[in-house]
Amino acid sequence: MDLRFSKEDEAFRLEVRTFINENLPADIRERSRLGYAFRKEDTVAWQRILNKQGWAAYSWPVEYGGPGWTPTQRMIFQEEIMMGNAPEVLGFNITMIGPVLMHFATQEQKDYFLPRARNLDDWWCQGFSEPGAGSDLASLKTAAVRDGDDYVVNGQKIWTSTAHNADWCFVLVRTNPEARKRQEGISFLLVDMKTPGITVRPIISIDGSHHLNEVFFDDVRVPVENLVHQENKGWDVAKFLLGNERTGIARLGKSKERVNASIEMAHKVNANGRPLIDDAVFRQRVAQLQVDMKALEITQYRVVSAYDKAGGGRPDPLSSVLKVKGTELLQATTELAVDVAGPMATPIWARELAALNEPDDLLEASSASVGSYLFLRAASIYGGTNEIQKNILTKAVLGL
Repeated sequence: MDLRFSKEDEAFRLEVRTFINENLPADIRERSRLGYAFRKEDTVAWQRILNKQGWAAYSWPVEYGGPGWTPTQRMIFQEEIMMGNAPEVLGFNITMIGPVLMHFATQEQKDYFLPRARNLDDWWCQGFSEPGAGSDLASLKTAAVRDGDDYVVNGQKIWTSTAHNADWCFVLVRTNPEARKRQEGISFLLVDMKTPGITVRPIISIDGSHHLNEVFFDDVRVPVENLVHQENKGWDVAKFLLGNERTGIARLGKSKERVNASIEMAHKVNANGRPLIDDAVFRQRVAQLQVDMKALEITQYRVVSAYDKAGGGRPDPLSSVLKVKGTELLQATTELAVDVAGPMATPIWARELAALNEPDDLLEASSASVGSYLFLRAASIYGGTNEIQKNILTKAVLGL
């Protein structure tokens, strides 16, 4: 089996890398290089630059405004974005609601929402999890009752990423509480976040960031025309969406970028009187991560290519492999970055070391690595816990 990229793919990689180098605003690049989270305005600005180039909807077919790239090209694009210190395109727009609308929506819904999602005129968020319905999503209780031309929605969602930035939310609601199977009474609604009755309450993460939220719905009126697919058939839409989400959740490019940054820092950090990069144990640890990343990369290309060929919108159970191993690597690479930074990873020690004239960029990158480490403790939980993914693999792949 030839694991090398074709000449065409390598030329494509160079094209993407060159575009990023020439068009990514310098202030955005520098914030990322130092390990800080992207701001909303960073993501919006960069996605609109990509959309002008025709690349924002990188996974979409040409007829919906995408570039029509191959699975390999899409993976190369994602990797170069992450390794180039650029904001990722907003996944809620491009890899979640976009494919859902293409597959299930009315023509009117497609015509209105898809161009706006590409250009980030609308920022979407995902209203799935509830206080009593996370991994067991089918037990959700947020209710939508039909009242004339509207649904009246009441309930609560939690862990809603970027809801404080969002213009719209795609929400799973219970429209038939009497359904024989819980999955049969769920519908998929598009909800304008400016609608009266919606309250967004921040959840501050252990890293000090505001990324997550609680969202409350109190007699929120949603037009029936905002129903996607059929009433009580929202579970089919949710499964389709989650299949798309998990094929891109590995974020392998970010793990590669973090390992490369750790190697660069290891040249500047001393351990036992010599540069850390010369330490045999450290080099072995890096080598093992690189081997694991290459194995995941090959698996990712295989899974995404097979998913593309299968069509029909059925989620590939093997996408769970990407979720499990990808998030494990995200966590392992942040652990590496923190270990390399050592005392510089803590704010108190960073201030002390600053007095010793350590390079400012080294200190900032070291301190910021802790935030990534803390936030990504949740990576094995969000998008469907890794334990649930292992159950899926055991049943659907191994037949046990």
